[in-house]
Amino acid sequence: MGSGKSGNLSNCRTGQEMLQRIAVTFGESGLEGRFEAGFPARGRSILSDALETILFDIIPEVVKETFFAAAYRPEVLTKRMQLAVNQAAIRKQLEQLHLTAFVADGAVLPRESGISERPMREAVAFQSPESMRVTLRIPYGDAISGMGIREGITVITGGGYHGKSTLLKALEAGVYNHIEGDGREYVLTREDAVKIRSEDGRSVRHCNISPFIDNLPLGTDTLDFSTENASGSTSQAANVIEAIEAGSRLFLIDEDTTATNFMIRDALMSRLISDDKEPIRPFVRKIKSLFADHGISTIIVAGSCGDYLAKADCVLMLDAYRVKDITKKAEALTEQEKGSIPDEPFPGLTFSKSFDIAVPKDRHDDYKIRTTGTDTVSLNYASVDVRYLEQLKDGGQCITLGLMLRELLSLNLKSMTKQEAVDAVYGKVQSLGLMAVTPKGYPSGHPVMVRKQEFFACADRLRQIRPEVIREKEEEAAKKAQNGRERGLAYRDRYKGGGRH
Repeated sequence: MGSGKSGNLSNCRTGQEMLQRIAVTFGESGLEGRFEAGFPARGRSILSDALETILFDIIPEVVKETFFAAAYRPEVLTKRMQLAVNQAAIRKQLEQLHLTAFVADGAVLPRESGISERPMREAVAFQSPESMRVTLRIPYGDAISGMGIREGITVITGGGYHGKSTLLKALEAGVYNHIEGDGREYVLTREDAVKIRSEDGRSVRHCNISPFIDNLPLGTDTLDFSTENASGSTSQAANVIEAIEAGSRLFLIDEDTTATNFMIRDALMSRLISDDKEPIRPFVRKIKSLFADHGISTIIVAGSCGDYLAKADCVLMLDAYRVKDITKKAEALTEQEKGSIPDEPFPGLTFSKSFDIAVPKDRHDDYKIRTTGTDTVSLNYASVDVRYLEQLKDGGQCITLGLMLRELLSLNLKSMTKQEAVDAVYGKVQSLGLMAVTPKGYPSGHPVMVRKQEFFACADRLRQIRPEVIREKEEEAAKKAQNGRERGLAYRDRYKGGGRH
């Protein structure tokens, strides 16, 4: 109907994950559904007949098919409710049984394609090794059996294309509940789990990466490390430290997306380059103390990095998408190597630095938020690259990140630590809901709740903006606006006196 977005009715597009949204809310006025409608128009003229059709025919029909119980089968709604209750019950049992994750027997882990989250047809159903099988009781239905991954260090290994990364991706997504038919309904991971990877080129501000990297050339301070262009190793070190600061107790790592020199240093290289010449203390030396001293577990996919076998509490092998527990075999093979890879203590960390962010406006309500799927969040001229935050699953989560960043920048950041600032914003959203950061008078239905871990990571990636860049961009925007006004006046004068308008 008309041109551009005329006649377009849109709502948030839901996926396989169950996420908290504000597209539908229950408030003082009852049930409220939110959508956006593009008024039908041709140029600057509203098409009244088409608008009447939208307001009095189409929207009432949508409401009828959406908000009335008659549009649904009661048994379907009941089943969905029971699934959500069962998933909540299993998450409680993860804590009680000291499990980091649970993968139910019969789960379908492979996805349909690289651009689809739907389950793969004719995929091999998951079956737990007997040694790791646990049975969990649920409020609705029979007890569920599956693989329970215990706290500590778990290594997932096996040949290429046998399903190692597929299992890890299912565990990454397991921080969210999934809808019926997804195949991963009962694949559940601790909600604070974070995928750790390297991230060449990311911005790092005031991060203490000294547990992993020290004595850098030119005297660079790693107790308070900042850079606009991090390397693979420094970015991964920062990602680990920031995940700890955000409260994560479970790291998920795939060697394919890591910096090799951060993860390991083999015996030959250690003899060639002594520790006093190498600033990097590899993660393999810290992984034991992270769990023993700080209670942080790690699940790592290692197809070629054998040093981690000597550190593992549990070793799983994927063979044609079937899981086998080979812990005892790995222990026998690595018995002689265990002493050759030292375990180094992981120091207690204090997080006292504030966010050091230059902002393009004095008033936080002036920020214009733009997002690109789950790749980018922009506030005016400040852009945050979030494509490597792999546990973001919905574009609406990036909209929420933008709203929460805007709220963060309204605080007196110099007088607050990072943790205090993040807690102030995130606590407000948790207690008052997403509407607490949504602009008044703009009841959008697109924002979707994010975890504290992603909010922390997004704030840490917000780059500094030089004042001269801000001035240049604002002058460019003012000039563009002035040109638009001049064109509008010329158009008015041209048709003044009764032409087509």
